[in-house]
Amino acid sequence: MAVTPEEQKNARRKAMLLLEHMDRTEKGLSDRLRQAGFSAEAVEDAMNYVRSYGYLNDQRYAMNYISFRMGTKSRQKILQELAGKGIDRETALAAWEEAAEVEEPDELAVLRATVEKKCQPDTALDEKAMRRLQGFLLRRGFSYGDISYVLDEMNITCERSYE
Repeated sequence: MAVTPEEQKNARRKAMLLLEHMDRTEKGLSDRLRQAGFSAEAVEDAMNYVRSYGYLNDQRYAMNYISFRMGTKSRQKILQELAGKGIDRETALAAWEEAAEVEEPDELAVLRATVEKKCQPDTALDEKAMRRLQGFLLRRGFSYGDISYVLDEMNITCERSYE
C-alpha cells in the first residue's frame, strides 16, 4: 500500500517536531513515529527526510551522550545504555574513543565518588552490606578488580561474623 501525500507530510512534520525538543537516535525516532500510528512507509520516508538534512546522526548522539555521562558512569554502563537506545556497538565505541581524546575519563575517580555516596572511607561493613555494595557497583558497570582496588584504597573492609 502506497503512502498518501497527507500521511507523508504529517510523518515528516511529526519527525521534525520530535527532533525540535531533543536529539534522538534513529531507533528512538522511528519507534516514536510508529507509536504515533504512521505506516512503515511513512516512517521510512520521514527518516530519510530528516536524515537528508543532517538532523539524525547516531554518531553525534552517542558523542553527546558519552560526554555528558563520562564523569558519572562507567564506560561499560554508558555503552550498555547506548545499546539500549539502538546505537550499534561499533558506533558507540568509536564515539567513546573520540570523547576520550577530548576528555580523559578517570573511571577510578568515578568509582570512588560512587562508593563515597554509599559509605565513608575507613568503614567496616558486615558481609551482607559488603555484598550489597559490591553488587550495586557491579550493576553500575565497574569491574570486580577495580571495585576491590578502590575498596582497599578507601580502607572499606568486611567484618566476618563467626556464629
